[in-house]
Amino acid sequence: MAVISISLGQMNIELGEVKNNFRNAGRMIAEASRRKSHVIVLPELWSTGYDLENAKEHADEINKGMFNNISKVATQYKIAIIGSLLEKRGDTITNSSTFFSPQGRMMGVYRKIHLFRLFEEDKYLSEGNAPLVMDLPWGSTGLTICYDLRFPELFRTYAVDDQAKIIFVSAEWPLARLEHWRALLIARAIENQCYIVATNACGDTGGTVFAGHSMIVDPWGKIVVEAGEDEQLITVDIELDKVDEVRSKIPIFEDRRPDTY
Repeated sequence: MAVISISLGQMNIELGEVKNNFRNAGRMIAEASRRKSHVIVLPELWSTGYDLENAKEHADEINKGMFNNISKVATQYKIAIIGSLLEKRGDTITNSSTFFSPQGRMMGVYRKIHLFRLFEEDKYLSEGNAPLVMDLPWGSTGLTICYDLRFPELFRTYAVDDQAKIIFVSAEWPLARLEHWRALLIARAIENQCYIVATNACGDTGGTVFAGHSMIVDPWGKIVVEAGEDEQLITVDIELDKVDEVRSKIPIFEDRRPDTY
């Protein structure tokens, strides 16, 4: 699959209001399907926001609750869905990004490796301990969540070890650090010569204003599409062949010298 259509579902998340958020996400998923998108990307913790004091009540086991709901919606609208939710794992809770296929099958789950202390994730959640790369119809694909963006080692692992063509980012990134968000997304795309596809939350959620500016950056570091600061669904086609073209023109992975670093 050389060309894929991607929708970014930039949401104004209502803190702790699971039903309202699911209804809102459902409208975006239905519209993305109507636009014939192959995949829609939702923000980080899109069903709850950072309502971590009530994380135990919100969290679901991986095949139950909201995870099961999203599986059904993916099947109904025949579209792949990415986004992070609170996952219950025994006595622990993780911030988990899942990829559901258009057939409703969960192809993979990535549990956030880097927890954000400023939002007290380390107090309420458990760390993930492994990257996730999936071999999808369009090529090798990695998942990340928000604060991971500040750790280039993870993105480099996806690009070097797994030759990832796309790395998805689901986020709740504050407006106060918008310039960090934009700069880091572009840098991750340039240094790894792949597409970075990032959906952020927007608006005021529980007293924090999130930046929006969801975007797709191509392997040259060019912004393909960028949202504003309001809730919206944006859709664009990307050409995966560009990844191989860029990597062949400037073969940075061949020129690396990790033995000297």
